[in-house]
Amino acid sequence: MTYRVCFVCTGNICRSPMAESVFRARLQEAGLDGLVEVDSAGTGGWHEGDGADPRTVTVLADNGYDSEHTARQFQASWFSRLDFVIALDVGHLKALRRLAPCEEDAQKVRLLRSYDPAAGADLDVPDPYYGGMDGFEECLEMVEAASDGLLAAVREQVEGRAA
Repeated sequence: MTYRVCFVCTGNICRSPMAESVFRARLQEAGLDGLVEVDSAGTGGWHEGDGADPRTVTVLADNGYDSEHTARQFQASWFSRLDFVIALDVGHLKALRRLAPCEEDAQKVRLLRSYDPAAGADLDVPDPYYGGMDGFEECLEMVEAASDGLLAAVREQVEGRAA
């Protein structure tokens, strides 16, 4: 049975597609890409159908990541098929938990940076949209730092299912 993870930010053109690309690469490196499906979405539909922000595409390409992406809005009905819903900031976390049809689904929602032991108290990945390239580079650093911890958590879940 496939394990499913969805990353969620505001418009699904900056942070969540970046997290999706990085995590997909981590899954491939770990040999879990056939067992785990990863995608992303936004809490809003403003950019639905658009590709990732060109700055996201540039930062990903400069760091060796794929950036194939089409933006879409997260739907409450998706909770039933997802195992983890990974929010990029506290605002997304709250919005997604309100959207969850039941408490069990609300518990699937986690903050990405909660998987980075060095993150400290601020678990938000700041939105780089209104800034320059340095914000996108900082966003990638935060995503990469949290991806190893998330990978360990997902691996534990996947191996638990196989047992």
